[in-house]
Amino acid sequence: MVYIQLAKNNPHKLSFYLAMEEYVARRLNLSDDCFFLWQVEPTVIFGRNQDIESEVNLDYCKQHGIDFFRRKSGGGCVYADMSNVMSSFITNEDNVDETFARYLKMMSETLESIGLKDVHPSGHNDIMIGDKKVSGNAIYHLPGKIIAHGTLLYDTDMDNMLHAITPSTQKLSKHGVQSVRQRICLLKDYTDLSFAEIRKRIREHLCDQTYTLGADDERGIEQIEQEYLQPKFIYGK
Repeated sequence: MVYIQLAKNNPHKLSFYLAMEEYVARRLNLSDDCFFLWQVEPTVIFGRNQDIESEVNLDYCKQHGIDFFRRKSGGGCVYADMSNVMSSFITNEDNVDETFARYLKMMSETLESIGLKDVHPSGHNDIMIGDKKVSGNAIYHLPGKIIAHGTLLYDTDMDNMLHAITPSTQKLSKHGVQSVRQRICLLKDYTDLSFAEIRKRIREHLCDQTYTLGADDERGIEQIEQEYLQPKFIYGK
């Protein structure tokens, strides 16, 4: 598998990385599967079919400097920050269900390879450690290509996670934060490896080649990114 990387490791908004997935799928035409990892400042990502006003606490996000973007895959809201890592997988396939199952199995086995126990896919799009969720994932199809992407929690701001994706009309208490914490798990509780070492081992386990995007590639990504930045796309029904 080919690891896709930027020439300069400058931080970008989440919209850039969603566009980067599309750019790799639509423009690079690599024969091998592609993969990359990325991180963002606090951001809510919501699914293609979701109503932003029903799913995202816009007031809380604006008050706390949390970005929000719509993705083109389905599924629900996800909160991301620099304490978790996002993965993107691009493959030359057409069968969505088979590819998604392969991706979830691949990521589960990768986590086991770094020493985690009882890692397994659950339901349609989650990866679990035991009975707790450590990763949520989604997928979408382009002509001749499939893009799968997901979260991987190492640590996170639990208050932001809970409040940013909950309607502001719902009154929340500390018990609500604790309840969410009981349903999810954080990698830091299951390993002595640093976050940087985990990311390094994931890359080394999955990828045996590297493709570095140049300045022209970045300009192409930024062109695609404009769609993700349009208010009509973000707020549209």
